[in-house]
Amino acid sequence: MKTALTIAGSDSSGGAGIQADIKAFSALGVYGMSVITAVTAQNTCGVTNIRELDEEIVRDQIAAVFDDIQVNAVKIGMLANAGLTKTVAETLQKYGAANIVVDPVMISKSGSVLLRPEAIQALTEYLFPLASVVTPNLHEASRIVGFPVEDRAGMEAAAVVIKKMGPAYVVVKGGHLQGAPCDLVYDGTEFTVLANERIDTVHTHGTGCTFSSAVAAGLAKGMPVLDAVRMAKQYITMAIEHGFALGRGVGPTHHFYHLYQQAGFLD
Repeated sequence: MKTALTIAGSDSSGGAGIQADIKAFSALGVYGMSVITAVTAQNTCGVTNIRELDEEIVRDQIAAVFDDIQVNAVKIGMLANAGLTKTVAETLQKYGAANIVVDPVMISKSGSVLLRPEAIQALTEYLFPLASVVTPNLHEASRIVGFPVEDRAGMEAAAVVIKKMGPAYVVVKGGHLQGAPCDLVYDGTEFTVLANERIDTVHTHGTGCTFSSAVAAGLAKGMPVLDAVRMAKQYITMAIEHGFALGRGVGPTHHFYHLYQQAGFLD
């Protein structure tokens, strides 16, 4: 079985972060492993507290996995600060990690800051050059490039700037676009637009984590990058379509809907 490692924060409500990543890996037939960078007190209404782990334990978690297990892909999510970001980059370089997907998690859906502003430069300087794919949404892309990214033209301009920071592919996610959403994939030469109809739901907790993890799962299984992104787009669309109410706020996407359906677990 192919494997994928997620390096990210933990979500106590199970909808995003490490928990969403492992669910996505499992749903797509990849064995999931984890390195926790931060613990959040979080539910469907928001994040109430965050504890960042120290650099030593994050480094040692990565080492424990790579020293024992073949890692076919790595997904990176919440890194919280510059020190953790640099530590993760240096440790992955030491082990020659491949198929790295970087989801530049900066702010939660409820508005909580998940990446300190001073850490953005560390992210682009140390991790982007190692990445096979980076997957910013419009808000994250704006923060990275320093200008508003609000439409298709802005997405293309941002993708060009981010590509120069070193990743092999850039996927600018357009879920926050006005009107019909689309994602833009850029390989340094060609733009590929992945369009989709907007799904009428509020239950989108963990969509970014789930999408990037699905890309990593595809890469772990040997898919070319564009094929992995297309597969991840189909998977997250299914998961959003069948997202469900949980708690009093924004419910999660349904990572296992297709499997539950096949198994007859759904009424």
